[in-house]
Amino acid sequence: MRTSIHDEEANVAGWEAVRGAVYGATKYGVAFALLGGIGQAMSPLYRGLTIQFKVYIQMSGMVLGSMLEADSRLRLYEANMRQQRRIARHQAKIRALEEEDNGK
Repeated sequence: MRTSIHDEEANVAGWEAVRGAVYGATKYGVAFALLGGIGQAMSPLYRGLTIQFKVYIQMSGMVLGSMLEADSRLRLYEANMRQQRRIARHQAKIRALEEEDNGK
């Protein structure tokens, strides 16, 4: 079975979102781990939290980061695809005009 161009674009867009999600989870995970370390060293309130709640805070930060970065990467991909389509349409118009001029 052949895949259409739209299926390919959707697949590439999905993988771009996955890459963004992994990057965002890593970036925000490191940031929340650093904040957790600072909280552990400096805050009696944070030290009093259960390990389960600390893990929940860490995971929440990672999920937030993955959603934000995946959305950002997907929006950039969509903008890039729109620009490529616009360029292709413009080039097709130029070719049509050139062929029309050569035909005269």
